[in-house]
Amino acid sequence: MTSPAPQQDTFRTLLRSQKVWDTELPAFDAARDPALAPAEPLPLFHAWFAEAVAAGQPEPHTMQLATVAEDGGPDVRTVMLHDADGHGWHFATHASSTKGRQLAARPEAALHFYWAAQGRQIRVRGRVTTAPHAESLADLHARSTGALAAALVGRQSEILPSYGELERSSAAAWERARAEPDADAPTWTLYVLDPVEAEFFQGDAQRRHVRLRYRKSGDGWVKELLWP
Repeated sequence: MTSPAPQQDTFRTLLRSQKVWDTELPAFDAARDPALAPAEPLPLFHAWFAEAVAAGQPEPHTMQLATVAEDGGPDVRTVMLHDADGHGWHFATHASSTKGRQLAARPEAALHFYWAAQGRQIRVRGRVTTAPHAESLADLHARSTGALAAALVGRQSEILPSYGELERSSAAAWERARAEPDADAPTWTLYVLDPVEAEFFQGDAQRRHVRLRYRKSGDGWVKELLWP
């Protein structure tokens, strides 16, 4: 068996020297009694999100979106949360993008939030539906000029011949977005994930992590603790 290259040793040393949750972690009352948690996951998500913002968590509104690829394997990327309400968790992309095509073929997905500032994770899984185009546009127009410009560029996931072509397309899209703040982006689509399961993970310095799972059952939710 050959020895690892010096570069590999350097990487491993660097990797193993990293600290996890080098801060005081909050308690989670549900560890002692799940009945203390809200009856459904949305209010707890809203509360934890507000606490993540208050704790200084960078970009707490970003999340990982996992879908099923065309070959049946998993696929994942980071996207932005647009809303979380009684209908579900909202995000958007081009229907013509890779993830858009994957969701059209199999409208199921999972979301993952990681808020290191408090040692917290949230996982949400469920079926995905598309909002009407007017609603998708309203959501887009409520965002920044940059968001509209990016949507107007389009062609997401297509092969890019050169970075210069992107620069030219982006410049034209920014100009149009400033001149037409209500411009249409035909393939831009708002998606809503209706959860069937949601898990709230609270890290613990003693590795006694708390995992509270909400599982949809009929018109309500079942709450249960999981081994870490």
